[in-house]
Amino acid sequence: MAARNALLKYLRVNVTPVVQNPRVIGGGVIQLFRRHFSEEVRGSFLDKSEVTDRVVTCVKNFQKVDPSKVTPTAHFQNDLGLDSLDTVEVVMALEEEFGFEIPDSDADKISTITHAVELISSHPQAK
Repeated sequence: MAARNALLKYLRVNVTPVVQNPRVIGGGVIQLFRRHFSEEVRGSFLDKSEVTDRVVTCVKNFQKVDPSKVTPTAHFQNDLGLDSLDTVEVVMALEEEFGFEIPDSDADKISTITHAVELISSHPQAK
């Protein structure tokens, strides 16, 4: 139930009555309803190119990173020489940049700029 309520907090569904096949029950007409996602919700995710630019900029500003080595496909450890603690600090900087908390289970999977972009661009709370 808690997961359902958390999901419904961010999911808006428009309901439009459809009168194509009305059903009559007890003298009253019951309309069938069609559900569809509102444009507002579909359009609320950040654009991947914008997220990529912001993530790259955020990583370039990390003091232990050589900005010339940062690319949209850079691996934190292999390409940028960051250790696991540095990666945690980068994830924290990304949380601050995009205004939401990245769960530990997702943060543990972020090892490249591409991973970070995928996670952030698909998160409804990212700003």
